[in-house]
Amino acid sequence: MYKGSCLCGSIQFEIHGGITDPIYCHCSLCRKASGSAFATNGYVNNSDLQLNDKKGTLTYYESSLGKRKYFCLTCGAPIYSSNSTKPDKVRIRLGAIDTDIVERPISHNFITSKGNWEELETTLPVYEGHEPSRR
Repeated sequence: MYKGSCLCGSIQFEIHGGITDPIYCHCSLCRKASGSAFATNGYVNNSDLQLNDKKGTLTYYESSLGKRKYFCLTCGAPIYSSNSTKPDKVRIRLGAIDTDIVERPISHNFITSKGNWEELETTLPVYEGHEPSRR
């Protein structure tokens, strides 16, 4: 089981299952949403994610039709995203998890969108788009 929270702690969550296909995403949307060079995301079964949002601060931004990015209204911390084409899965932001994570990222994705200031030195596979298993 994993435990996580937003920056201010008003949203807490547990994941009762594994994290699949964790990646470093360098697309411009993930860079903007994270305010960093990339976002580190992994899939979680929707049924394995238990949210505790007693203050009602979880909200979302619909970045495109059917794609929502959920975050805390108070502190702005990103928590997860959903896609209507995969209703049984969510993409959790690994940085929001407080406990140690067993799974490791498998690749760097959308590297053609990475910031021109970012130096990428890695032994992981790099892809211009999604990793081949998602195509």
